[in-house]
Amino acid sequence: MKESTFNPEQQQKDISSKIVAGLERVSEVFKVLLWDKAKRVGLSPIQIQLLLFVAFHKPELCNVSHLAREFNVTKPTISDAVRVLAKKGFIVKEFSSSDSRSYSISVSETGAEMIAQTYDFSQPLKSQVDAFGESELQQLFDTLSKLIYKLNRSGILEVQRTCYGCKFYRKHEEADYCNLLQKDLFKSDIRLDCPEFEARQ
Repeated sequence: MKESTFNPEQQQKDISSKIVAGLERVSEVFKVLLWDKAKRVGLSPIQIQLLLFVAFHKPELCNVSHLAREFNVTKPTISDAVRVLAKKGFIVKEFSSSDSRSYSISVSETGAEMIAQTYDFSQPLKSQVDAFGESELQQLFDTLSKLIYKLNRSGILEVQRTCYGCKFYRKHEEADYCNLLQKDLFKSDIRLDCPEFEARQ
């Protein structure tokens, strides 16, 4: 019990516990901002997240199965959210020609208008991050991208599209290198959500 990350005494003697507790506080901020926006536009948080994801990702990622993995929820939860969004006219279901039960999701014109009202919900958090110096931002991003990759490799985070897990990524003379772009990558070039990502086998 005393070894809990949330025990202030544990945090004082273990920097990792302090960092995890800090990440928990940041996640609370994200949830508060998302809930606040959701209440104002009459959608649930997951419905906003789905709209934003579908708006900015390729069609093969915009189906119920993948979205359930992406947001770590059940398929019925995604299906319910999709049903409501379709009923409100924010999304369009595009059914497969080979399987009438399978479909991908795209944003309608009405949905695009809703996205214009919701895409900036995280801006208060970004404004605070913007205030850090360039070297601090680079170091923070480097640490976060590696943490996300490690969480994925350990099975805690199911979906990630960062360079470190991509088949095109490799170390080249101690530098990060992309075989697709055929160039060395600066730390700032590392992506968390790469459109060309293909999982390394």
